[in-house]
Amino acid sequence: MKFSEIIYSILFLLLATTLEVCGDALIRKSIYQYTGAMKVGMMMAGAALVFGYGFCLNLAPIEFGKVVGLYIATLFIVWQIVTYFTFRTLPSTPVIVGGAMIILGGLIITFWKPQ
Repeated sequence: MKFSEIIYSILFLLLATTLEVCGDALIRKSIYQYTGAMKVGMMMAGAALVFGYGFCLNLAPIEFGKVVGLYIATLFIVWQIVTYFTFRTLPSTPVIVGGAMIILGGLIITFWKPQ
């Protein structure tokens, strides 16, 4: 895989994970913080973002089996960023250690070329 293909794939994955995590956060906030038409509108917006995630993930120019590893690693990172800015929650030590394993595993799945 060429370097430019890797960058292109990572950009698709960043967009996909950002849409997914923001959509999920919007749905969660709508469940607990809004009522009436605002609640419905926020849920619909969250659903649209989650749909956008699925669409973007499947546009990534990388084999589906390999995209999953990089996607999970990217998802973990984006999830922590959105969680901090949306819910003001910092990751605990177990989340950081486990997340490092997730990232390492995602990189192994994506880039390790078996002989």
